[in-house]
Amino acid sequence: MATSVLTSTEPTPSEPDKTERQDDSQLAKSLSLSRRRLPTISIPGLTVLRCLGEGAYGSVWLAREKNTGKLVAVKVYSHRGGLDWSLLSREVEKLAVLYTSRNIVGLLDVGWDSDPPYYVMEYLERGSLAVLLADGPLAVRDAVRIAKGILQALVHAHGSGILHCDLKPANVLLDSDLEPRLCDFGQSRLSYEQDPALGTLFYMAPEQADLKAVPDARWDVYALGAVLHQMLFGEAPHRTPDNERRIEQSKSLEERLATYRDIVRHGAHPRQNRHLRGVDRRLAELVDRCLEPDPNKRFPNAQSVLDAFEQRERLNSFWPLLALGGLGPVLLMLALGLFYLDSMRDAVDFATDNVTTRALESDVLSVEILARSVARELDKRTAELQDVAADPEIQKGIEAASRRNWSDRSELQSALAHRKAQADHLQQKLGLSRDRSWFLTDHQGFQRWREPEEESTLDVNWSHRDYFHGLGEFERDTVPPGVKPISKPHLSLSYKSQATGRNVASLGVPIWDEKHERVIGVLARSMELSQLLSTFTPSKRRDGEPEDDVDRTIALIDDRTWQLLDHPVMKQEHSDNSTGDDAYKLRLAEGVIKLLRPKLTAPDNPTAPVVIQIDDYVDPAGQLDAKAFGGEWLAAFCRVGDTGWIAIVQERKSAALRPVGLLAAKLRRDGAWALIVSGVLIGTLWLVVLRGLNERNERTFPRADPPSSPPDDPPANDSAADLLR
Repeated sequence: MATSVLTSTEPTPSEPDKTERQDDSQLAKSLSLSRRRLPTISIPGLTVLRCLGEGAYGSVWLAREKNTGKLVAVKVYSHRGGLDWSLLSREVEKLAVLYTSRNIVGLLDVGWDSDPPYYVMEYLERGSLAVLLADGPLAVRDAVRIAKGILQALVHAHGSGILHCDLKPANVLLDSDLEPRLCDFGQSRLSYEQDPALGTLFYMAPEQADLKAVPDARWDVYALGAVLHQMLFGEAPHRTPDNERRIEQSKSLEERLATYRDIVRHGAHPRQNRHLRGVDRRLAELVDRCLEPDPNKRFPNAQSVLDAFEQRERLNSFWPLLALGGLGPVLLMLALGLFYLDSMRDAVDFATDNVTTRALESDVLSVEILARSVARELDKRTAELQDVAADPEIQKGIEAASRRNWSDRSELQSALAHRKAQADHLQQKLGLSRDRSWFLTDHQGFQRWREPEEESTLDVNWSHRDYFHGLGEFERDTVPPGVKPISKPHLSLSYKSQATGRNVASLGVPIWDEKHERVIGVLARSMELSQLLSTFTPSKRRDGEPEDDVDRTIALIDDRTWQLLDHPVMKQEHSDNSTGDDAYKLRLAEGVIKLLRPKLTAPDNPTAPVVIQIDDYVDPAGQLDAKAFGGEWLAAFCRVGDTGWIAIVQERKSAALRPVGLLAAKLRRDGAWALIVSGVLIGTLWLVVLRGLNERNERTFPRADPPSSPPDDPPANDSAADLLR
């Protein structure tokens, strides 16, 4: 309940207080009995029902019209004797002027000749705003709606030249729809009057709390801000137990007013409206400006406050549209961005597939050429061996040396050396690599001739070698009994040469007797694995780059063991010995083997080349040199005739897809720039829009208004008794 500075129970010095004090229970009982008793006056046409409340100057009663049964409220001036007429006439004349406003309580009748006097007004069943606020603060929407209703009443009153001067929740009545009605104009003043009018503590403007103050429309503005503050936060501004205690400790009315002025002007300004959920910035600024201690910084009148409310509502109604206007472009940019990303991803995927397909097509062509070239080279070398093996002179030389138990083999060695020299000369003339060696074994597996000569291998049994029998490599002491020499040309598995220590493979042909009934020996030529593909290595430009701008790697594997036969990593082994024998132990991954094994042979033609493409091949040489051979490769595989070898042409996947990476980077860069430019344009547009709204807001919320100049010669103030309620 608001504290009125105008209510005093202190006895005057000339009249000592002889009233017996009542305790709290007796006081409550007396008040209850007083409220139940009916007034001592008779009001024509009305039946008085009960007391609605009592104040400093009288009481308010609920009554019913006898003719219509309508409920009305009767205000009886019964506590101040001679003041009744002046108070009644002041309030009635104001209500009579303002009866057309739906936000001001309606005046129905006046009992001028009654003792005590009274007037009849409409009855509002929801009671006062103070009763509603007893249960706590209101929702922001309801508080704003009620505040606007009060402002409309004040605008009507100010337009009629009337200042209320005592606006507080108790003086705001509510109808059944919680629409406010402003009442109690007992302290009101006309706009040209200069008589002071004290209001109620914590709702009264600081400059109003002065017995010499001149009425000002800004008093009602401050009171409206205090009422709105209480509706929002449940308490009037500055009303704290400490401040109430300071005021109660003051000994006189002047001291109480001075203390109140000091509290409002120098105390902490209420800012909790900044932290209440639902209170936007404009509403917070509106409340703050209504409660400005300096009247020059306050709204100048109720109309300006109402305009500020309406401007706030207009701006708030714009925000959904503004939000849509801001969110729409953002959503559009997001949708376009997603569409762009999806399109870019499709374009990159399409380019990747296209580049991969074209690269693999090139690799397929290369591996087919490589496989045919290697097969032709092996066929040529096989034909040379077969030509030598079919030479009757060689056949007779073997049989003759065998009959002499190989004690004399000079003529045979001379003939074989001559034929090898012819083959080497032809190889050199064609620019092909020379064989590592030629050698001859008898039908039991003993080596009887070798060129170049190697004492440690001559007349040693090599029947465990695959080139002799074609059954695979055996340990020297584990050769199965009854093993016979090959009966047709055979390309052996790789093995380590006893003479050179290098890994080699041998191409052998059988030598038959004159009647072609039995094999009397095996003639073979050995080829160093690291040199098998030296003839087919892609050519380089002078700057070291490949001539076709594609850096390809070629290799050979044996599908009987799935081990590498020739690979650039093996050449590194011979140049710096960094890999040792590990390169010759490298084997394809099991997943690749499972993919290749069933596909590399055409079902209808086992010798027909079938090419297999792999776009994520992992080179086993990456285990030894991850920098040179690690990562994924595009690879094409093709069988080399019926040799059991498989040719590989591979190129690094990242290098093949580099153009796609450049394309993707350009698309991302262009998309980012488009997003940045669009964002800057939209942001600039919104800055212009928001600046225009802020400027419009500044025109509606001016920061200061010059005070109206008071008359030069104000009339004398009423006595202090006229200011008390």
